[in-house]
Order: sequence, then structure tokens, then C-alpha cells
Amino acid sequence: MWMYNSEDGYMSICKEDQNYICYLLLVLFLVPPAIVFLLISRIVKNEGSVNVPDVMYNLDGYMEPVGWLAAARPYPGACKYAQEELAHHLSLCCGNGRLCCREEGRSKLARMGVPSWPSVVLAIREEEEEDSEEEDEEDDYLLAAACEAGPEEQHPPGRRGGRRGREEKERTKVRERRRRAVTGRILAGLRRHGNYRLRVRADINEVVAALAREAGWVVLPDGTTFPSSHSQVPVNPMLTPPHPPVLPRIPQTMLAAAAPPIPVSSSAAPVRVAVVSPLAARPISRRAGYAFLAPPRAVPAEGAASPLLAVPVPRDEAEDDDNAIAMDGTGLATCPAPAVAPPRPPERDFAGTPYVPVYVMLPLNVVSLEGEVVDADELVGQLRVLKAAGVDGVMVDCWWGNVEAQRPHHYNWTGYRRLFHIIRELKLKLQVVMSFHECGGNVGDDVSIPLPDWVREIGKSNPDIYFTDREGRRNTECLSWGIDKERVLQGRTAVEVYFDFMRSFRVEFDDYFEDGIISEIEVGLGACGELRYPSYAANHGWKYPGIGEFQCYDRYLQKNLRRAAEARGHTIWARSPDNAGHYNSEPNNTGFFCDGGDYDSYYGRFFLNWYSQVLLDHADRVLMLARLAFEGSAIAVKVSGIHWWYKTASHAAELTAGFYNPCNRDGYAPIAQVLKKHGAALNFTCVELRTMDQHEVFPEALADPEGLVWQVLNAAWDAGIQVASENALPCYDRDGYNKTLENAKPRNDPDGRHLFGFTYLRLCSVLFERPNFMEFERFVKRMHGEAVLDLQA
Repeated sequence: MWMYNSEDGYMSICKEDQNYICYLLLVLFLVPPAIVFLLISRIVKNEGSVNVPDVMYNLDGYMEPVGWLAAARPYPGACKYAQEELAHHLSLCCGNGRLCCREEGRSKLARMGVPSWPSVVLAIREEEEEDSEEEDEEDDYLLAAACEAGPEEQHPPGRRGGRRGREEKERTKVRERRRRAVTGRILAGLRRHGNYRLRVRADINEVVAALAREAGWVVLPDGTTFPSSHSQVPVNPMLTPPHPPVLPRIPQTMLAAAAPPIPVSSSAAPVRVAVVSPLAARPISRRAGYAFLAPPRAVPAEGAASPLLAVPVPRDEAEDDDNAIAMDGTGLATCPAPAVAPPRPPERDFAGTPYVPVYVMLPLNVVSLEGEVVDADELVGQLRVLKAAGVDGVMVDCWWGNVEAQRPHHYNWTGYRRLFHIIRELKLKLQVVMSFHECGGNVGDDVSIPLPDWVREIGKSNPDIYFTDREGRRNTECLSWGIDKERVLQGRTAVEVYFDFMRSFRVEFDDYFEDGIISEIEVGLGACGELRYPSYAANHGWKYPGIGEFQCYDRYLQKNLRRAAEARGHTIWARSPDNAGHYNSEPNNTGFFCDGGDYDSYYGRFFLNWYSQVLLDHADRVLMLARLAFEGSAIAVKVSGIHWWYKTASHAAELTAGFYNPCNRDGYAPIAQVLKKHGAALNFTCVELRTMDQHEVFPEALADPEGLVWQVLNAAWDAGIQVASENALPCYDRDGYNKTLENAKPRNDPDGRHLFGFTYLRLCSVLFERPNFMEFERFVKRMHGEAVLDLQA
């Protein structure tokens, strides 16, 4: 190989061996890097490539940047190569493969507010090519706590070639631990911020069922799920409080500062402010624990001057303890969830929509029996505030028992004239209710205004002038429609008494009609001033959601029923149902209202048709006389929204109230036709109620207020009559107002139909609390078609 060169004096390689040496050198220089490259590729392939995502989900379920995250020790699933790459990316490597915190790393952590190195969390995303299809569908972000780790977590088994089964088992454990942690935090958030009644160890089926119910779907106990008749965009049920938290009242000086005082005569009688119960008009169960009936406490945020910036706090501290236990059971360190109100759903912009007037109903006892305005000075201040908020007018009940109290044809309008004078001076409009019923027998009535004394004297000797149930109990709230044409009221019929009262009012307040101050007359036609039978009277033991009882057992209506049966040719039908249950029965527990029950038999259809026709005939007779008394003025009729048992076939609660509206018949179209005949508008209630809230509070009632409202509005609009509305329960929250707005101005209606007026129930001190009144003022602007600046996008 080597040869000695005598000329040059050194040894040289023979030419044939030079090529061999070149090949050897080439192998020595190229093979080791190739081996290193293959080894690294093998490691990366086995261990998984590491990506540092820009954002990650933290332990509370919120997204936050993770570019500054690192770990103080190796983490299962990350090889040394991946750890070094991550550390260099974060500038946290000290060399020799040991991870530490350099000055640059410390400054990064300090800027992000991390107090110490062990409290940092590592986020590693593994793209596992060998995982099954089911595993690929799961979340691929692994979260772990680097602090307070046990010995097993500090030194997890490594991933090596011959330990494939152990690797898969460890990865499965990590995924299960993370899945339980996420589930626990979801449940905690729903219980804390959404008021879902979920147990601590609820499974995914219960979570899905709760979310489906919020979206307006019906979920039965066996899991059967179907949409309600009128679903909507889900909104937060926490924001539907009938009673807001008590905050300071507006001072009297502030109320009276808007304008000079108006001379009025205040009564010496004690003040009785009529604050309506949450169960008024359309009662809802008071089941304990439901946020629908009990809003959370409000704790002002630090530095916040306005109560509107208060942060909701859960009422039940025991629930928080349960949540903490659930978190501890996951194997991960827990951090308390921030008490932040959940985001509101998007709001519709009503700017530029048609103008809908807004009225406010005055307290029931605003005029006393002595003919004085109760607490007139305070009332003036409140009306000034309403006027400044853009309210168009007020609604006043003119009680028959106050005006014609002592003897027939003797009307005392003194108190109402004083009240109307105040309203005219403030340039507000008037809606007046001809209230031919008593006040005090229904849920929410805290004032007693009975029928006239002389009428009650007649009732003592002839109790059949009142509605009567199957047990013979008399309902003294209003007169039976059986005496509409019977001269039993000192020589007058009931409709003649009503007509004389209305004519006296028209003559007494002629100047208010001429000046346009009185914009509408609402004619009372039954219980609560509504067109219905008194079928669910609270003073007879009725409780929501009972079906009520038929009210046709007085001798005048029984005589009417016999004539109808004889005319039909079936005298055996001259009786009322004997299997219709009692006030608090459920439809399926009765032989008459159950599915396939007697309500749909030949006799049942005859009886229900007669029962509802008596209601229509009463409305026809009274409205004909009201049109004569108030010729040239707008008149309206109030129809109650009986929404419970609406999802059953029989609609039992509506049938006992006189609305023949089973699932196979439209019971509101005939009412709309009677109103159209006399040029009367329809005023409907419960426009602020949401079906999903009813299912949350009392699912067994099978209520559907949204479906009922939609049916009644379309029946009236199809008949070509105007429709107004009012809320059934006290409403102070934005969600209730938004629901009212959606019903008042339906989205994308091809005919541009909308309500012609809305009446707010009712004026009270709670309305003037700062957060409540700000929401109300915002609602009035949107009803008027004005723009607001704080729409939730």
C-alpha cells in the first residue's frame, strides 16, 4: 500500500489504493449523521410530534395564551427531544438537557402574572397516528397540574419500544382524568351560572337533557325528545326574576323635582300600595330552589359605582361545597371559578320598527271607597317619572263596587275625576276598565273591593245570581251570565245594569273623551275583568296547575242548558258532566278530560259547545251596549292566557274557563269574530312568558304559553281586529321584556302586523328601583322603535 519515494524523501500511497481510502472516509463522515437522523426520526415517530399551540383551554374551560407555558420536570408523553424543542422555543433551557428558568423566561412568566415556577401548566398536543377512530374524535389537548403532584405523577413510566400496552394504558388514564375534570367543571358552571338542577355526579345524558330543555325542546323521563310547538332561540333562565333584589327607593324629592306641584286633595286614609304577587293572573308554582322564582343575590363588583354592575352570587353555599368535592375527585388541582355573569343571548335591534304605545296599570286601590285619590302626592311624583321615561299613559280600574256602592243609579265619580285631572295635567293618556267584578278573591289581590252593597243584599236572598260549581259553592266575584236577561236586580237585568254604569261614565267624563285624554275603554266581561268563567278561583282551593271546574250549576244556567238539550232533541243531555274531576285534578285523572275521554263524545261536544256559546252570547250582548254607550271611542276586551295543559289533547283548563279549544278545534276564532262584529280590540295576557321556563318550574303542567300566544294573535289578525297585550306576571328583567318585544313585533311578518298597544302590570315601588326602572325605560324606547346603545351582540 505505502511506497517510499527516494526522490522526494517521503512515503506515498499507491494509486490503486487511493480510491479505497476515499470511500472509507466518505462512509466515516456520512453514516453517523444518517444513523442519528434515523434514530431521531424513530423517536419522534414513536413519541409524537410536539406543537406549542397559540391558545389552550385552562382548567376553568376558558381559552388563554400558552406561548409562555413550560414544565419543571419531564411530562408523560413528551420525549427528551420534544422537551428540549419546547424549552428552546420558550427560551427556558439552561443546557445539558436540564430545564430551568432563565432571566428571559422569568420575565415572560412575570409579565403573564405567574407567581412561581411550579405553578405553570404544560400544554402538549399529541397527534397520535396509531390511535383508533374513536380516540381521534376525543379532545386532543392534555392538561395537567405541575404543582402538588404525587410521586406517581412526578415519575411516570416512559414510553419505550417494548412497553406499548403500558403506554396506551397511561394515555387512557390521562384522557379519562381530563374528561372527568372537564365534565365536573361544566356541571359546576351550569349549576352556578345557569341555575340548572344538576346533581354533582350528573352524567352526560342529564347535561344534554338540560340543554335541550333550555332550547325549548321537551325531554321525557325515558329520553324521548321532541320540539315544542313554538321553539325559540335559547335564553338564560336565570334572568327571569319576578322579584328583583330590594334596592333604595327613589326619594320623594327627586320624584317631585321634575315639575311644579299639582293641586290635589290627598286622602287621610292609610296608604295601601298594591304590590302584585308573582302568582298574580297566571300563577306559577313556588318550588324551592328554582332561580325562576328567586333571583341570585347581587354583590357589587370592586370599584363599581352602579348596582347594574353587580355580580351574581349563588344562593346555596352547600352547592359550592359539593362542586368543590367533585373537583377534588378528578385527580387534578382545582381553582375556584370566577363569579362572572354568563353572557346574554344576542338581542334583536328594534330601531325603526313601528311605534307601539306603552301604558302602565295603576294600583288596584288608587281611588278609595270614600272617593279620594290614595297617596296622591306620591302618585304624582311617580307619574312624572313615567312621563319622563316616555310612557304614553296609564290604565285605571273603575270599580262598580266603588261607584255604585250604596244604591242603584247613584254613581259617585268624585275620586276618579280627581285622578283623571292629575293625569290630564301631566299630559298622559287614559285607558279605563269597566270593572264589573270584585277585587280580592284571586291570587295576587291584596285589596278588597266587593260588589255593590245592594247587589250583595240581593245575593243573600237569591244566591243563584252568582256562578256556582258542582258542589254548590257560590263565586261572588261576578254575576252569573244566566241573569243577563233576567230582571232580578231590582227590576233590571244584568246587562241593563252594565249599560247604565257605562252610560253614566260617558256622560260624566265627556270632556275627557272630547279632548282625546281617554284613548280606550276596556269592558269587563267576567272574572278578573276577563272574558272567562271563574273556573280557577283561589278562594275555592284552586292551585296551579289544576284544571278548574265548570261554573254552570246556578238555576238560571241550568234552565238554559235544559232548553238547549230539548232543542237538540236529547233531554238526557240536560246535565253537566259528573266525571270532570275537581279544581286541582289533572286531565288524565278524570273520565271527561283524559285522552279519548267524554269531552270528545257526542254528549261532550254538545255540552262544551253550549258552555262556550253562553260565553260568546254574553260578550255579544254587553259589547253591543258598550258600543252604544261609547260610540266613536275605542273599546277592547281582555282574554286570559290559560297556558297550562295546552300540550294535552283536551286543553282541560281552557275548557272549564269557556274556551272550546281542544287540539282539533280553534276556540279563539269565534271570540275574534264577536269582537270584530262590534269593532272591539282584543287584549291578551302572558306575552312575556316562555315555554322553557314553565317546563323548568312545573314540567308536569304541560304548559305552552308561546304556542297559545301565537294561536290567539293569529286568530285575531286573521279576523282583522287589533290586538293589544299585557304581562301576566310582574316583569323587571331584560329577558321578559325581549320576549314581549318579539311578540309585539313579529320578525319577518309578511304583512307587517304588530300589537297596537302594551299595558305594563303594574305600578309599584319595586318598579322604581334603579336597575328595574332602567330596564323598563330601555324597554319603552324599543317598543317605540327607538335605538338603544347597549344591544347585546
